[in-house]
Amino acid sequence: MVIPAIAGAITFIFTALLTIAGVGAAFILIPVFIALGIDIHVAMATALLLNSIAMIFASYRFIKNRLIMWKVAIPVLVVATGLSPVGAWVSQGLNRAVLLWLFVGFLLFAAGMMLFYKPQQKKGETSKGKQVVSGVSVGAFAGFLGGLLGVGGGNFIVPVLVWLGYNPKKASATTSFIVIFSSFSGFLGHATLGSISVPLLGLTAAGSALGAVVGAWLMTDKLKRDQVKIIIGVVLLGIAAKMIWNLLR
Repeated sequence: MVIPAIAGAITFIFTALLTIAGVGAAFILIPVFIALGIDIHVAMATALLLNSIAMIFASYRFIKNRLIMWKVAIPVLVVATGLSPVGAWVSQGLNRAVLLWLFVGFLLFAAGMMLFYKPQQKKGETSKGKQVVSGVSVGAFAGFLGGLLGVGGGNFIVPVLVWLGYNPKKASATTSFIVIFSSFSGFLGHATLGSISVPLLGLTAAGSALGAVVGAWLMTDKLKRDQVKIIIGVVLLGIAAKMIWNLLR
């Protein structure tokens, strides 16, 4: 029970931080779980399921605070789901290392945008038509590139929505809702390759749920718009650093 307890504590910490940014913690939790001696397929399935659990708890608070842009979220979800397999098909035969370096470049650019660029905020409520167009466009971009590179589309969605002028808090909350479904889909794929450890899932699920509640509370009630942008930027830099480390090993 020692390893599941350690995994649960680590899950709480990273989930709380990454919920603020609207990005699932699986990309960090998977290598951490593997380092703790957990089978890779069990680690991947568990971490992806934890993403869904965390974002369900976070999205409940975001919905109560009216932060989710439904006219953006639904088109992103539908279009991204449809185009992700297309991206995966196009990736066949392409040099994966080159693609990942391009993605690292995008992450560094997006992080710089979050930390230093001040987009003009949209005044008032964006029309439903424009929200739908934004959702379709971002969904196509995130779905295709996510499938092409084999990475989570949430990494693309948040910075692009902020670049389009949406409130960073709403961009993060909207992406959190989308991550519920994209992560659960990935969980179903990996769950068939490895059995789930009940003690591990139980303690990490508790840490994930509690971390999501804390992260969502900080994002909605304690952090200002610019602070959320800074956290998103730092998280993107962390993702880029981890990918560079993996590519150079």
